[in-house]
Amino acid sequence: MSPLNRITLEVLPGAFAVCRLPPGAPLPSQGRAPFWSLTRTPDEVSVVCAEADSPKGAVVEGGWSALKVRGPLDFALTGILASIAQPLADAGVAIFAVSTYDTDYVLLRTADLGTAVECLGGAGHEVATAKYV
Repeated sequence: MSPLNRITLEVLPGAFAVCRLPPGAPLPSQGRAPFWSLTRTPDEVSVVCAEADSPKGAVVEGGWSALKVRGPLDFALTGILASIAQPLADAGVAIFAVSTYDTDYVLLRTADLGTAVECLGGAGHEVATAKYV
């Protein structure tokens, strides 16, 4: 893998949850986690948050870890998520991806974190601990 294709990911601290609220639900509070994401569609409100901050009344899938792609990433770059998702898929690791203006985040079951770090390293990527708490 060329240095241009090498991606550095950071393991964010804490346990995360992927939550579903009904359409039109009031927006939940952000909480204290280093990552929080909200998506509202006509069908649902999805929230990714610290597990401890899961909104009341939501369907909650806990036990997730989060990897942040070190960015910012240029919009002209292609294949970033594919270069992460493919080795993880080959290793049987399911992901939940979230993109922002600056970068991408990949959530995976905490039980799969060790496998993910190993297979991403084998694919030429670097996985580091996030520099903030």
